[in-house]
Amino acid sequence: MLFFHQDDQLDHWGDRILAATWAAFPQLAPDQIALTWIVYDEPVPVNTGAALTPEEFWRYSMRGFAYRGAEPIYPASVVKLFYLVAMQEWLEKGMTQTSAELERAMHDMIVDSSNDATSLVMDVLSGTTSGPDLPPGPFETWQYQRNIVNRYFETLGWIELQNINVNQKTWCDGAYGRERAFLGDQRQNRNRLTTNAAARLLHSIVGGVAVSSPRSQGMMSLMQRSLDSDALAANPENQVSGFLGSGLPATAQLWSKAGWMSQVRHDAAYIEVPGLCPYLLVVFTEGRAQSQDETLLPFVSQQVVQAMAALG
Repeated sequence: MLFFHQDDQLDHWGDRILAATWAAFPQLAPDQIALTWIVYDEPVPVNTGAALTPEEFWRYSMRGFAYRGAEPIYPASVVKLFYLVAMQEWLEKGMTQTSAELERAMHDMIVDSSNDATSLVMDVLSGTTSGPDLPPGPFETWQYQRNIVNRYFETLGWIELQNINVNQKTWCDGAYGRERAFLGDQRQNRNRLTTNAAARLLHSIVGGVAVSSPRSQGMMSLMQRSLDSDALAANPENQVSGFLGSGLPATAQLWSKAGWMSQVRHDAAYIEVPGLCPYLLVVFTEGRAQSQDETLLPFVSQQVVQAMAALG
């Protein structure tokens, strides 16, 4: 069972949001966008400082809307949220030890979306390193070790995590050597996520039940984004401009992780706007035109804010 339930009111507004988006962006094909939208009605079970135990928290079934929410899509840097949660689990269980460099890498992976930092995090998670091609036997062992993050998320038993793949590093120029071989001839082993999967992971973080309450709070602090115009102008790589945060009023609070490369533009966000119910929004868009369009995700975000105001 999904962690959210269908709601006629949200279905109505979700359909309106998509219709408005296609009208404003006629080049956007129906199979080039996926969306999951969760509304937190009173009593709000998230961002409470972990007032609820995990058992109590997971009894809540939020109302939500999804369009192509179970469609596997290349996630770009949104996958870094999964590596962050996995690393916090390793640290919590004593499977690895923290260090100044590891803490710096986790910070830069989420705050700045650094691919170099992500490389170190994946090395520590899996006990593997990048490098030249390996002989068949050692390469088989290397691939098994690299799949440890997939195996961890399988243990959670969440239906939303079916058909995902989170075993690849993120790159600026691309993979080489054993990393390129691991991708496969047709890149068939690329990372894959769904908006439902990203939504449930983010939901667990803002609910304070991802690994532990203190670790969830630490992860949220890395994801918090400033909407101050001066701060945004000073940092072109702010993960707000051109993403969902650009469609929010200045009074909003935003926790998010964006993903962007030549073929996709994504964002996964938890949002609090004064006077409205908190909500969670994950939007994935595909295609070169969409990846370069800095107005699409802000437009969707504005439509959701308007819908939230109409919901009351």
